Amino acid sequence: MSDCFILLSAGKSKRFKSRLNKQYITYKNKPLFEHSLKTALDSKLFKKILIVSNKNINYKNIDVIKGGKERHNSTQNALNFLKNKKIKNVFIHDAARPNLSINLLKKLKKELKNNNAVVPYLKSENSVKYKIKNKIINLDRDKVLITQTPQCFNFQELFNLYKSNKEKITDEASLYLRNNRKIKFITGDKKNFKITTTDDVSYLKSETYYGVGFDVHKLIKNKKLFLGGVKIPFHSGLKGHSDGDVILHAIIDGLLGAMRKSDIGTLFPSNSNKFKNIRSKNMLMPVTKLLKDNNFYINNIDINLICENPKVSKIRSKVIKSISNLLSINENLINLKGKTVEKLGIIGKEQAIACEVICSISK
Repeated sequence: MSDCFILLSAGKSKRFKSRLNKQYITYKNKPLFEHSLKTALDSKLFKKILIVSNKNINYKNIDVIKGGKERHNSTQNALNFLKNKKIKNVFIHDAARPNLSINLLKKLKKELKNNNAVVPYLKSENSVKYKIKNKIINLDRDKVLITQTPQCFNFQELFNLYKSNKEKITDEASLYLRNNRKIKFITGDKKNFKITTTDDVSYLKSETYYGVGFDVHKLIKNKKLFLGGVKIPFHSGLKGHSDGDVILHAIIDGLLGAMRKSDIGTLFPSNSNKFKNIRSKNMLMPVTKLLKDNNFYINNIDINLICENPKVSKIRSKVIKSISNLLSINENLINLKGKTVEKLGIIGKEQAIACEVICSISK
């Protein structure tokens, strides 16, 4: 018997005024739902993870099933899918809460040892009123529980309750309370914030930093040309201590500049044989580690490739895809533009290629 993490990501986001359903908007360089997914995976608490979604998504070793019309229909679909999978407990989480912590998951799992239902909550920090017909009364805010997810249950007990339920419910705790079942309520996490409107996304945004990167290399015969980590068919390659990839070099300097971490020459001195002929994508790896170690994420990268040839229009999609994979960010956060110099100078004579980049990051 094992525990399963169920991520509900099939909502229609009626209150979220956007062309995209909120679970798929980009938040801290990932689709919103992927943050909770990553936390569940990193926790190593679950042998099975199940995503309920109405979008065609695929992840290795993770099941994805179709959602229902309402939230409780999606949960019902998930429970039906799991009924023969030998599941002991289920952790049911809303994709709209991207800041789920491993610490909260561990607290919930610990409480499940002695309880069949565990739900996190916060106390209200505001005065609370309740309207009955035309009368408004005060409530004692110390007795008001604002519930969060994940809500965690013994699988078989929850399955049986859902099987006999015929009414709409807003969360699984409501179903338990309606059937007079005991719930262990534990203190939740303020950071486990639910995104409901577009204003909530703006509220969560953090301070932004910018960095500028620039690089230029001569073209020489009998060398392979690499741009953005992609091998490009061309008559010459870029001369350099490394493979001379001006795009990745400029990105490295841009990211280091935004983090205020010196420059590419400090990390990879050109007088060191250790880095002779190093691939630029390998030079990018310690920079991405610096980003992660210093709790930064990339907002966007804007690139100007300055050359007469190769034509950017012919290589744009491949280069953007390569950079996306190297930095683990969505392709729509990367822009690549081509600029010529009207045949002027060594760039105009196809004797060199230059690149300039602006990087935006947040903490």
